[in-house]
Amino acid sequence: MSTRHPSQPLSPQRDTDAPDPDRRRWMQALGLAPAALAVASHTRPAHAAARLKTQARIVILGSGLGGIAVANRLTRLLDGAQITIVDRKEEHHYQPGYTLVASGIWPKAKVIERNEAFLPAGVQWVKDMAAAVDPDARTVRTAGGLTLPYDFLVVATGTHQDWSLIEGVDVTRIGQNGLGSVYPSADAAAATWQAMQTFARQGGEALMTLSTTPLKCAGAPLKMTFMLRDRLRQAGTLDQSRISFMCGPKVIFGVPKVAEAVLARWQEMAIGVTYEHVLTAVDIDARRATFQTPDGQAVQRSYDFLHAVPPMRAPDVIKTSALAWQDGPMAKGGWLEVDKETLQHRRYPNVFGVGDINGTPRGKTAATIKKAAPIVVDNLVAAIAGQPPQARFDGYTSCPLITREGSAWLVEFDYEGRLTPTLPVVDPLQDSFLAWMMKVRLLKPAYIGVLKGNV
Repeated sequence: MSTRHPSQPLSPQRDTDAPDPDRRRWMQALGLAPAALAVASHTRPAHAAARLKTQARIVILGSGLGGIAVANRLTRLLDGAQITIVDRKEEHHYQPGYTLVASGIWPKAKVIERNEAFLPAGVQWVKDMAAAVDPDARTVRTAGGLTLPYDFLVVATGTHQDWSLIEGVDVTRIGQNGLGSVYPSADAAAATWQAMQTFARQGGEALMTLSTTPLKCAGAPLKMTFMLRDRLRQAGTLDQSRISFMCGPKVIFGVPKVAEAVLARWQEMAIGVTYEHVLTAVDIDARRATFQTPDGQAVQRSYDFLHAVPPMRAPDVIKTSALAWQDGPMAKGGWLEVDKETLQHRRYPNVFGVGDINGTPRGKTAATIKKAAPIVVDNLVAAIAGQPPQARFDGYTSCPLITREGSAWLVEFDYEGRLTPTLPVVDPLQDSFLAWMMKVRLLKPAYIGVLKGNV
C-alpha cells in the first residue's frame, strides 16, 4: 500500500519487485509465499512417458504465450516431429503486466522479453506473418509468399484490435490530451500512465469505456478504473473529479458475482455506470467522445481523461478462412471454431486452438493458457498416435482484479461463471494484500514457467 502523501507527486515506474523485508517476513511467517506461487502456476507434473516417434509436420501460428508454451511441450513429448512457429514478432511482451505499467506500478521494460530466449532448440522459426490458411490443402501461406505444408496446425494468433471502429482514434497519440488505453502495446501502456499522472494532478472528468465484443483480459478496464480512482485519491484531487464507466454491453463483467461485487464497491466510491453506450468516435484535440445508444442516438461527452477499449475480433488470417465459426455468436468475430472442452477444431480434427483466438464462452487470459496449453498438447499428441482426445478443459480463467495500490481480488472462475478459488485463505471478492503480491511479484515467474513448458 502506498504511503505517499497526497501533496507529493506521483512516482512513476516504481519497481515493486524491489526487496521489502517486512512484507517478505510477513508472508514467510504465514507460509503463504510458496503456496501462492504454486496456485499461480497450477503446477502440473511433467510427462514421464517415452517420447512418441513421429515425422509429423506441426505448424504453430503465433509466438505469444500459447504458441511457445505448446512448442516447448511438444518438443519434450515427440521424437522426430518437424515443428515450425510462424510469427514476425521478435519481442515477447508480458501482457498481463500492461495494467501495472499503465497505472505506474511497473516500468515498461519489465514487460518486454525476447522470443529467442524461450524457443526450444530444434524448432524452426519463420519470421513472417501467416497470410492465409487452407485447411483442406493443409497449407499455410505467409505474407512473404512462403507455403508451409502441415499435418497438424496449432492456432495461437491472439486477437485483432479493431480500432477502425472508433472514428478518430490514433493509437500513436495515446498519452496525449488525456487519451489512454492499456491494450495496444507496452508503449501505449507507458503513455497511458503519463496521461493518468497528468490527469491525477489536476482532476476533472474521466470516462472509462468497455466494448461489446469478446476481449482479452476483460478485467483490465475494471482494474484501470479502480487504479485511476486510487491515483486521484493519492494526489488529493478526488473531490475535484468524476469517474464515469461507459459500458457498451448490459453488464460490466461476464461473471455475475464479480460484477455485483464491483458495482457495490463502485457505488461506495461514487463511480457512475452507464450501460449500452458504445464508444464510436473520439475527437482527441477537442477531448470529446461519442457514444452510440440502443435507440440509435449519438451522445457526446467531454473528458479530461479517456480510457478507450477497442472492439476485438480474430485476425484476418483466421476470420477469412474456413477455420472460423460459420454461424452462431462467435461467427461475427471470426473466432476459431474449436470444441470448448478438447480445444480441437470441430470440422478439421488436425487443427487445435490455444489462447485468445478460440471461439469459446470464456478464456482470453494468460491463466487460461496455463491450463489449456497442456490440454492442447495432450490431445494433439493423441491425434498423432491415432487416438481420440481425452483431456478436457473446464474454461478456467483467473483475473487478479486490482482494487487499489496494495490490494486486489483473486478472482477465478470456469465456463459456467462459477467461482473456483484455489487459495483457501483468500476470499476471492475481498481486498487482499496476498492477491496483490501474487499479481506484482509471483505471476510473472509463473508465466515464464508456462512459457518454457515447465508448469
